[in-house]
Parts: sequence; C-alpha cells; structure tokens
Amino acid sequence: MTDQLTQLKNMTTVVADTGDIQSIQRYAPQDATTNPSLILKAAEMPQYQHLVDEAIQFARQQGASIKTQVHLALQKVAVLFGREILQLIPGRVSTEVDARLSFDTQGTLQYARELIKHYAAEKVDSKRVLIKIAATWEGIQAAKILEQEGIHCNLTLMFHFVQAVACAEAKITLVSPFVGRIYDWYKNHEKRDYTAVEDPGVLSVTKIYQYYRKFDYPTIVMGASFRNKGQIEQLAGCDYLTISPTLLSELQQDAGNLKQVLTAQAAKALDLQKVSFNETAFRFALNEDPMATEKLAEGIRLFAKDTVKLEQMLQQKLVL
Repeated sequence: MTDQLTQLKNMTTVVADTGDIQSIQRYAPQDATTNPSLILKAAEMPQYQHLVDEAIQFARQQGASIKTQVHLALQKVAVLFGREILQLIPGRVSTEVDARLSFDTQGTLQYARELIKHYAAEKVDSKRVLIKIAATWEGIQAAKILEQEGIHCNLTLMFHFVQAVACAEAKITLVSPFVGRIYDWYKNHEKRDYTAVEDPGVLSVTKIYQYYRKFDYPTIVMGASFRNKGQIEQLAGCDYLTISPTLLSELQQDAGNLKQVLTAQAAKALDLQKVSFNETAFRFALNEDPMATEKLAEGIRLFAKDTVKLEQMLQQKLVL
C-alpha cells in the first residue's frame, strides 16, 4: 500500500501551503501557495536572505523615494520567492496582493498588474502565476477584470457560500475556501470539538465543490487552512487541496487506505438550486453570518499586519 500523500495525489491536485522552498522540494506538490505571513516567515530564514538582498538591490536601482523603494521591494521579494518555487514545481504559484487593498478595486488591479510585470521581468510566464486576492466584493470585481485580461486569480479568505457563488459568476480561475479557520470559530463559540464528517469547515468546502460541479462552473475549488489530517481525508477528491508541510509529512507517513469522498459524478446527481447575488444581497448575506464576517475581517487584518512587518524589515535594509 502506498502512503496517503501518494494516494491523495491520484485523486486531488496537492498544493504546498508554504514559502519554504526546502519543504516544496521534499513533498513535490503540483502547485504552491504563498501569502504575506508565509513570505515574512521565509524571509526571516538565513537560507533565503539572498532573495531579500536581491529585492533590496532591485529597489535601490530604481532611484525612487524610500517609500517607493519599499513598495517595489515588497512586491519583488514575493515574486522572487515565487520564481524560486516555480523552478521546483510543474504547476503554478499563488502570489498575494497587499491585503490593505482588500476594499479597493482599482488599487487591487494596479497591484496585480505590477506583480505580473515583475514576473515577466524574471522571465516567468503569467500562465504559471495566480494572483491571490481576498474574496471581498471589491476583490471579486477586480479579479473579474483581471481574468478578462488573461491574469488568473486565486480568491482567498473564503468563508461563506455567497463568496463562492460570486466568484463562479465572475469566472475566477480558483477559489480557496478555508477549512481550519471555520473549524476554529465554531469550536470556540460552540465549546465543542467536531469529527471530520461534521466539521463546519469541511462541510463548507463540500457544499462549494458540489455546487460548482453540479452547474459546470470551471472554477477550481482548493480547500485550504487545515488543522488536522482528518479534514484532508474528508475532502479527498476535491479539485485541489493546499496543505502545510506538517500535514504533508503526516500524510506521507501514513500507509492507511485513503477513500475518495468527493466526485463530480455524485455532485451531478444532487438536487441543488442555482442562485445569484448582487452586491446588496452579497453584503447582507455576509453580514448575517457572524463567523464569515469575523473571519474575513480577521484574515485581512492578519495579512495586513504581516505585510507591514515585512515592509519594516525591508525598509531597515534599504536605509542601511
């Protein structure tokens, strides 16, 4: 019997949820995702200082103000990590737009286009890049335009079905509904634990997957943010799953049989109704769900906080 990671790769595209290049080498995923928190963590590691230094050197060469240099270095360092990761994987890497632009459609468009230009300067085909954007109403509208321009997007911080519907209608390439953070919220508020079968995060991703496959939306569903192996096992068969190195290791070390739980064929047989949401209905639906409202806001705050930390690290190096 092969290990569970190998079995999972036969039914689901496995994505490494890390900025640690060594971990990507170890687990050989198809794709990789990064975010400001992961880039910050990796940028603090001695083995990746050459990438930080390269970004600093690039920013200095532009001869702009310190503020502009910091902005350029912030983008460049994310792209350089992406460039290195792409040398190790056959698929795509996700690179995130500044979370502070989560409610700014035009700002998101500009930042995303700049990231693609940086990738082009590194001789990276834009087809191998997913621009990662928070699934706010503004973020989804920006991603809709980017997709029309041929810039493919990964809509992240997805906690509510309404976000998934809006993304499907906007013809987004990929969405990242979060499992672990939904699980955390319900465990904390309901003062109980959940088995994988009843896990609210698992059920959220399952619902999105079934809806997309039932109505033939091409948008890829990538379950994200896992707390335990059971959550992954219960979503086996989902289009993509992005998994941390710790859980990739657990899967690799487990020789037990892994059953495929999700299939497009089973989703097709379900009795589901097609729905649609305009901006007003979208915002009200999110507002009515305390978990989705709180976790979306918290996720944006945390990514913004780590972006600021990364900026401060880069600025200190720039003024030396």
